[in-house]
Amino acid sequence: MQENIQTLGIILRTEPIGEYDRRIVVLTKDYGKISAFAKGARRQTNRLMACTDLFCFGQFKFYPGRSSYTLTDANIQNYFKDFGDNFEAAMYGMYFLEVMEYHTRENNDEKEMLKLLYQSLRALLHEAYDNRLVRAVFELKTMALLGEYRGIVKDSYSEAAKYAVDYIYHQTIEKLFSFSLSESVLAELLEICEEEKRILWNHTFKSEEMLSVLAK
Repeated sequence: MQENIQTLGIILRTEPIGEYDRRIVVLTKDYGKISAFAKGARRQTNRLMACTDLFCFGQFKFYPGRSSYTLTDANIQNYFKDFGDNFEAAMYGMYFLEVMEYHTRENNDEKEMLKLLYQSLRALLHEAYDNRLVRAVFELKTMALLGEYRGIVKDSYSEAAKYAVDYIYHQTIEKLFSFSLSESVLAELLEICEEEKRILWNHTFKSEEMLSVLAK
């Protein structure tokens, strides 16, 4: 008989299954991306209801079945409830979740990706940070962690923009969100991100389309 596994993680996606259950996708520290069933999680009195929402970060226990996992317990350390009062930040956060679900894999070492996601979500809720900058940092660092981007910038961009890219590429995740940019340099950084995404990702995220609407 297999034993439960326990790991740190954050919920990337949640969807209803049947009348009372949920299916969740969790980015974990030890097992990469996991899909699991949370039985009864849609019942008002079920203890799993509150810990199967988007953004929930904490310790999760799973029972590994033959073809899928079942969530048996969770100890949530951060619900990111402040997203409920900040629609724009929540939309950026949902975009980050979608990017991570697309790029991570089961049984992969995704520790750094999990760390980047958590720190990026926290930065979105920090008044000192521009959400556009947080997004740019998140995107470029994700590309770097995936081994897709080497931090090279065309000569047509300013030295400040080149320095920002170099900083993001080489800096540890813990110290990523410790700078600000002028509006003109931020515009360059956002342009660099768009260029690299077109080349490296070539994928349209649903939440990204909503962010485009918000930017208008």
